[in-house]
Amino acid sequence: MQTSVTPTHCPYCALQCGMNLTPVPDGDGGSAVEVTERADFPVNRGALCGKGRTAPALLSSRVRLTSPLIRSSDGVLRPAGWDEALDRIAEGLSRTRTEHGPDACGVFGGGGLTNEKAYALGKFARVVLGTSQIDYNGRFCMSSAAAGGIKAFGLDRGLPFPLEDIPRTGCVILVGSNLAETMPPALRYLTELRENGGKLIVVDPRRTRTAEQADLHLAPRPGTDLALALGLLHLVVAEGRTDEAYIQERTSGFEEARAAAMAHWPEYVERITGVSVPQLRETVRMFCEPESAMVLTARGPEQHSKGTDTVGAWINLCLATGRPGRPFSGYGCLTGQGNGQGGREHGQKADQLPGYRKLDDPAARRHVAEVWGVDPDALPGPGRSAYELLDAMGTDIRALLLMASNPVVSAPRAAHIEERLRSLDFLAVADVVLSETAELADVVLPVTQWAEETGTTTNLEGRVLLRRQAITPPDGIRSDLHVMHELADRLGVEKGFPTDPEEVFEELRRASAGGPADYSGITYRRLAEENGVFWPCPAEGAAAESAGPGTGAGPGPGPGLGAGPGGVHPGTPRLFLERFATADGRARFVAVSHRPLAEEPDDEYPVLLTTGRVVSQYQSGAQTRRVDELNAAAPGPFVELHPRLAERLGAVEGEPLAVVSRRGRAVAPARITSAIRPDTVFMPFHWPGEGRANTLTNPALDPTSRMPEFKACAVRLERP
Repeated sequence: MQTSVTPTHCPYCALQCGMNLTPVPDGDGGSAVEVTERADFPVNRGALCGKGRTAPALLSSRVRLTSPLIRSSDGVLRPAGWDEALDRIAEGLSRTRTEHGPDACGVFGGGGLTNEKAYALGKFARVVLGTSQIDYNGRFCMSSAAAGGIKAFGLDRGLPFPLEDIPRTGCVILVGSNLAETMPPALRYLTELRENGGKLIVVDPRRTRTAEQADLHLAPRPGTDLALALGLLHLVVAEGRTDEAYIQERTSGFEEARAAAMAHWPEYVERITGVSVPQLRETVRMFCEPESAMVLTARGPEQHSKGTDTVGAWINLCLATGRPGRPFSGYGCLTGQGNGQGGREHGQKADQLPGYRKLDDPAARRHVAEVWGVDPDALPGPGRSAYELLDAMGTDIRALLLMASNPVVSAPRAAHIEERLRSLDFLAVADVVLSETAELADVVLPVTQWAEETGTTTNLEGRVLLRRQAITPPDGIRSDLHVMHELADRLGVEKGFPTDPEEVFEELRRASAGGPADYSGITYRRLAEENGVFWPCPAEGAAAESAGPGTGAGPGPGPGLGAGPGGVHPGTPRLFLERFATADGRARFVAVSHRPLAEEPDDEYPVLLTTGRVVSQYQSGAQTRRVDELNAAAPGPFVELHPRLAERLGAVEGEPLAVVSRRGRAVAPARITSAIRPDTVFMPFHWPGEGRANTLTNPALDPTSRMPEFKACAVRLERP
């Protein structure tokens, strides 16, 4: 058994915390790993949350899949060999394609896949299956922020600056993020901010552990963050706090955005949001007085049918005060999933090709087609977004290949999506565990996980990282790259799908070259030696412009984009220091106005439901619910409600409470607390079954990002 220490990264959230792994006996005759501190990685500096510390528990054969499964004629999943399972998948996909056309085959990926797997999956869908119907669960994570960033800056990267800049700014407005529970090691950046004399403003309808750290906590009604941002911009203009020189020199579209904001006067915004006028004025003062300031958003304002406009309004506030593209300032988004950033950059999103190229751009199609060795005209066009793809199952989409996702728990209107999955002619799932979605499949493939494979991920800063293999996977387990290689071969494409991740990454480098997310100057060797490299990073000898307009390179906050020693590009920790990634180099204001939720409360459904995470579970819980220590800390769902609402209903702490929306009913124990607004209830979304929060949520979509409205829907409460 290998005994050396392997430096690598956590398999969970977008921090991608550094950790060391040492192989140890697992008690079953195999090997597991022990997690130890890795202080040299700058993002977490050795700190880990409970999920990271306990991640090795998922390597145990007691909780994971260890053999392919095939559904027999009696409806039971039975163990099978790899050849039989792969033959069955190839047959199901081939039959569907022959009988109904290539777009009857769907592919659904995940934000936890490595860059290599995400790249290969997008290529597999378009080259092997010839289908346009591919998307991934990251659509449910950061798509509104991505759309807003592209509109304003011409480029989407979660954070355009490293996390280390946060403690050095003067003020942070944190909108809709409970950082203390969703990515605990990052809380130190906010603590250091305040220790350095900076101010923290938290916007959240709940008084979370993060909000308790704030100098000012704003608790708006869910779904009103757009109005809140517009009201703040109104006050910035009215109080003469705009940066006129910056607006003139570095932006366009301010007059239209200002006119829209001026229709949102403070008293009007107070009525909409519930945030008082004095709090609005204090927020503006705290944000505008320091030389530097940031706005950071997360799922709270983004997971709405107006999420893109909401992000745009917060960016407008930053632009009007001269923040983006200046040291220790600007707008950023806190990505959620482990590889949520890289996962959408390299082709598993419905409208994108590798390098964050647009699928409907002829030049992008030519470039990628040349790398892939296919005719550009043979590449399908953009397909359906995630929810729309899932909603079309059993009708337009008859067969689905799904990797690393659990939509039975994580999709909005989940009971409907479960029904759609059951209606498919054929479903194949590749996963580490037998998730609730895998339980519905015709074929289930057991695949390798983080400690058993090598590959790259891209964290929330745009830092590309190398995860290293520490142990050999058990017999009977194969990698997702192996799955795609074997299926491609069975479906008539014998070349182009290697199983070696570094070989895949070398092709990804070529495919991304010259694109917005240019990885062409990044190698496995550099990632190992430099603790990650920030994109864009063009290849040696490439023109500086290929890194994307408006980037700035180097370790410090100063401007500049150029090669490092020996002509090697150093990567780009800080974007937009000289110009933005738009045609004219200017950031664009976007004129937006408040509009109601897709589903406002009424007499029948008088309360708002919002959803989120708890510290000891992750996403759909498919993995964390199999870890004893995490389950002991967070054993099941709950309904959080204010004492006044509980008194009106006669709800009792710990007793079951039913939450009913137009889409279904969920039941979980009541948790009564004054930390939430009286007109709002909260449920975590990690559990299936009776307490499944996403049974209730609204699939109304943002017209630009196609993000569903997870964060607010109308419900009523009943005592069962």
